[in-house]
Amino acid sequence: MIFRPFLCCLAFAAMLHAEDKRPNILWLIAEDFGPHLGCYGTKEVSTPVLDGMAAKGMRFTRFYTTAPVCSPSRSAFNTGMYQTTIGAHNHRSHRDDGYTLPEGVKLISERMRESGYFTANVKELPQEAGFKGSAKTDWNFQPPIKAFDSANWDDLRSHQPFYAQINFQETHRTFHGEAHADPAKVEVPPYYPDHEVTRQDWAQYLDAATALDKKIGKIMELLRRDGLLENTVICFFGDNGQAHVRGKQFCYEEGLNVPLILKWPSGFAAPAGYEAGKASDRLLMSIDLTATSLSWAGIAKPEGMQGQIFMGEKAEPAREYVFGARDRCDMTVFRFRTVRDARYRYIRNFTPDRPFLQFNAYKEKQYPVWNLIKELAAQDKLTPEQAVLAAPTMPEEELYDLQNDPFEIHNLAKSNKLEDRAALERLSSVLKTWIEQTNDQGRIPESEEVAKNEGSTKGAPPEKKGKGKKKAK
Repeated sequence: MIFRPFLCCLAFAAMLHAEDKRPNILWLIAEDFGPHLGCYGTKEVSTPVLDGMAAKGMRFTRFYTTAPVCSPSRSAFNTGMYQTTIGAHNHRSHRDDGYTLPEGVKLISERMRESGYFTANVKELPQEAGFKGSAKTDWNFQPPIKAFDSANWDDLRSHQPFYAQINFQETHRTFHGEAHADPAKVEVPPYYPDHEVTRQDWAQYLDAATALDKKIGKIMELLRRDGLLENTVICFFGDNGQAHVRGKQFCYEEGLNVPLILKWPSGFAAPAGYEAGKASDRLLMSIDLTATSLSWAGIAKPEGMQGQIFMGEKAEPAREYVFGARDRCDMTVFRFRTVRDARYRYIRNFTPDRPFLQFNAYKEKQYPVWNLIKELAAQDKLTPEQAVLAAPTMPEEELYDLQNDPFEIHNLAKSNKLEDRAALERLSSVLKTWIEQTNDQGRIPESEEVAKNEGSTKGAPPEKKGKGKKKAK
């Protein structure tokens, strides 16, 4: 009898512990990677690990980053906010001016930590993995002193629940991977010259995807070894689109559409909306994964967060539109804004006087097809679809029917068809409203000095330097 109260207390404590049990959440982030996996229909690539994850988990075909280049995109999905709203839209900006996030905006790792999660951006992996994570952050704002609790994989098993990221560089140029794909058999998009240089470059990209898949396999082995597989939500996705001429840094499908594969652990009941073994064509944005991951952790969506919960009891209505933006990248100044719905993509170009192949040192050095296009254009050896990339200016507006033109090579902005005109007017209006309602900071250009210095304020007048926090709207 005297032990009954003690036993009741133990039972109550066990009940509370069970109620408090929350899944670990692991983000596996590939750099500069489009949906070029076997499970997405790509040939000449060997990705059995990720294909298997998709077969047992859930694959999304319309998952979009908010920017087609790493630092603004990462600034967005690490906060759940559009980079254009929080002043993080110019590539690798605010590195020397002390600019901090607007009031009320925090990193997902901070929010997870505040809720009792251990956080990690894993760089150090066990020796048997045979590689290290890149621990990439690349945010366009001054981060907190302690953005993550650890960079070491071995800390995860003893610190649960955890939220962790592992970043993979294979598909970032220069590509890393053993030869596998046959250049003669790869499928070259029609807007690129069908040339041996193009085919070799594309094959090397697919080889990098194969190498990436092998490393994901090593992570899966570590999860099994450490007893973490049954209680860890696994999210694989790309930080921005493919590292090819019309992909990264541009607002076409190739620059914004990335893979998303979710694997829910067997140790937890699957949330509403999760369908194992299924593919979804729901329109999603990378900032939605932020809001949804918080929800999985039992954290209420923060007030003002622009990402939307797409899975679970708190799921919000499906998006009708997804948005993207590109601003200065390195020394190259463009301003593009885009919106797409289930069928059409609309692009508004605020710098139409500049050529697509405007000088960019990174592209000139790392993208062989970039230079090939210029060479073939000088020799008048490009098809009309390819010649668009070598034109001296760009269209102010672009409209593509993705249902009938998945490669976006037929610009319908001047089409006389009623349905095309209606789509142009509707999407143009939607984009204009989005720019205004989200307080797009790109409406205010950087100073010429800052742009010339690739985001650095060194040499810029004091009034042009960052001024710290701004209020997000």
